[in-house]
This record gives sequence, structure tokens and C-alpha cells, in this order.
Amino acid sequence: MVVNNLVLLALISVLPSLSFGFYIGIDAHAQECFFERVTSGTKMGLMFEVVEGGFLDIDVKITGPDNKVVHQEERVSSGKYTFAAHMDGVYHYCFSNAMSTMTPKAVMFSLDIGEAPKPETPDNDTSHNKLEDMIKELSSALISVKHEQEYMAVRDRIHRSINESTNSRVVLWAFFEAIVLSAMTLGQVFYLKRFFEVRRVV
Repeated sequence: MVVNNLVLLALISVLPSLSFGFYIGIDAHAQECFFERVTSGTKMGLMFEVVEGGFLDIDVKITGPDNKVVHQEERVSSGKYTFAAHMDGVYHYCFSNAMSTMTPKAVMFSLDIGEAPKPETPDNDTSHNKLEDMIKELSSALISVKHEQEYMAVRDRIHRSINESTNSRVVLWAFFEAIVLSAMTLGQVFYLKRFFEVRRVV
């Protein structure tokens, strides 16, 4: 029982420091960048989703401290990328809306920063190390589940918006068809009535 409470307490204390979630707006022709200082070997992850604006696309670029491009994508609506830092320093996560002429975009994303690799220690307390490893695995699994739930919620909101937009267009099109059909019916009745009229020459 005491071990379970310790595991839960350690898990709660570890979770907030591993993940950061953001919701930002990016104007047309603008770029927003975020920075994270990590040590070599640290695992990092980026998960993002464009939730509003235009064709729901954005340019993503991750660069290292040596200005080397770690990852780059253009005109994507969502993505997930995980990598290990190749050197100590500041890593840049940039979202660019430069391709858009006038439409701002709203982007939801999260950064996952793992713990820096620890130097090898003698195996004098293997049970403690195993418990710590299990806590780390469990916390990363919980963070992954949380991100998947957020991703599904965003996708649900986007698809609901698309469905509502499509539904309103179908209703407007049906209304337009009804008006055109009524006008054609009245026109045909008027034409046939004039066709069968007997004209008298006085």
C-alpha cells in the first residue's frame, strides 16, 4: 500500500514537468517560434493540429542549436514527430503561415520533453531503479493517451464544423432548387396557357 502511494505521488510529481500544451493564433505572413534548452540525448516530441483557418495547413520546422534542420514539413494540417537531441543547446520549434495571404490560423500543439539521460550507476539498488523506470514508462504512456484524447477532440470539432457547413450548403441548395422548380412550373403553365389561347382578330 505504501509503495502504491509512493508510485502515485512520484507519478503526479513527474507528469507536469514532461509536457507543455499551447493554443496559438498565427496571422497571415507570420511565424511563431518556441524554444527549449535541452541536453544531448534528451527525447523530445512535437504533436500539433491546425484547428481553424483557411485550408487548415501550416509549415512546421524544427532546428537544432547548430541551425541544422531536424524536421521540416510544408502545408500540413497535423503531425507528430519524436526525436533525440543530437547536441546540447536551444532547439527551435517554428510554425509559419507565410503561404497564407490573408487568413490567420489557429494551432494547438504540445511539446514533450523527456528527462536527460543519466550516467551509468552501479547496480546497488536495482529494485529502486526498476520502480523508477516503471514510473517513467507509465507517465509517458499517460501523456501519450492524453495527447491522443486531445487530438481526437480536435478532430471531432473539425469534422463537426465541416458537417455543419456541408449541411447548411445542402439546405441552401435544396431551397434554391425548390425556387427554380417553382419558377419553371409557373413559366410552363403561363406558356401553355398562352399557347392554347384563341386569338381573335377584330
